Amino acid sequence: MAGAAQPHQPRQKPDFAELSIALAGGLALTLTALFLCVAPLTGKIAGARDFVVYWATGQQLAHHANPYETEAVGKLERGAGLDPGYGILYMRNPPWGLPIALPLGLVGVRFGALLWSLLLLGCLLLSVRMFGELHGQTQSLLNWLGYSFAPALMCVIVGQTSLFALLGLVLFLRLLPRTPFLAGMALWLCTLKPHLFLAFGLVLAIWIVMEKSYRVVLGFAFAMVVSLGLTWLIAPAAWTEYEQMLRISGIEKEFIPCLGVALRMWVNPQSMLLQYLPAVAGCLWAGIWYWRKRGRWDWKSDGSLLMLVSLVCAPYCWLFDQALAIPALLYGAYITRSRLLLAALALGSVAIEASLMMGVKLPSPLFVWVVPAWLCWYLLASKIRKSP
Repeated sequence: MAGAAQPHQPRQKPDFAELSIALAGGLALTLTALFLCVAPLTGKIAGARDFVVYWATGQQLAHHANPYETEAVGKLERGAGLDPGYGILYMRNPPWGLPIALPLGLVGVRFGALLWSLLLLGCLLLSVRMFGELHGQTQSLLNWLGYSFAPALMCVIVGQTSLFALLGLVLFLRLLPRTPFLAGMALWLCTLKPHLFLAFGLVLAIWIVMEKSYRVVLGFAFAMVVSLGLTWLIAPAAWTEYEQMLRISGIEKEFIPCLGVALRMWVNPQSMLLQYLPAVAGCLWAGIWYWRKRGRWDWKSDGSLLMLVSLVCAPYCWLFDQALAIPALLYGAYITRSRLLLAALALGSVAIEASLMMGVKLPSPLFVWVVPAWLCWYLLASKIRKSP
């Protein structure tokens, strides 16, 4: 005899904390969308942010010129509206990322700014939605914590590529169980910001060898070969020109608010090795942690914390790069039973956005402690878990 039909379980109503998160998140996302609509109407706004670096690079590529040429790039950036006080900005992503900038060479700065911003916003929305689906939380109001995460919205506003890397990370987590070849291809997006994935990459390499999951390697190799081939076609001398740019870019003189740079600046500004000490420590911890969990390793949950640790120990990490913390913070929000912690996370994101609106600059030392704060929040959220 067939079992009796199970009674329909009514959907649990959202509580005050979830409604507040959705309301605040919707407001933040709306303001960002309004900015994206206004920016193309004013050339100076469109060109007065990091986006102009990719647009100027695309213009150089479209005209078969050196994408790192100081004088030409600087002239394009100033003409687009970038403040001369910023100096010359270069596309510091590895040369295999040049193909993503090439289409911007075919359009003007205003239209390019709109397309680029919409693409980044699409990456954010798609990443959060896919991560929610991965954990069975598609309809959860907690996803607004990701949609409205201040570093991610800042990434959209300034036009940085960190959200491409976020999409690659989420695609990897989503595709790995069924299509490891495609998961490996998705990792190419992460290589646009390779310095943010040191601990993550180390554990991934060990895991591939231990699990013999070489289809991930094949997928990644295929994507890299294609991108390197495209780079060679559009800029044959890109690697030589990139190396020359690194020697004159002056990145070692910049204060980037993260632990590695802060350690070097506070102890010995001339010693670049100090900047990489947190990365060495983070990779060592990650390798030991994976080895202890290797029999029960789960990329869907463990990979999020691993990415958060990678951000903490990265040799340099801007505020907008913290968009890559979204998977860990969302996972922590899904599993914790503490409404206070959820409110604290939402308030922390709002506080960052408010500080930027009040004039705090991105290189401010205040932001050094933001990623460690996300890590502490995640560990607390994991401790105060919901009942199984």
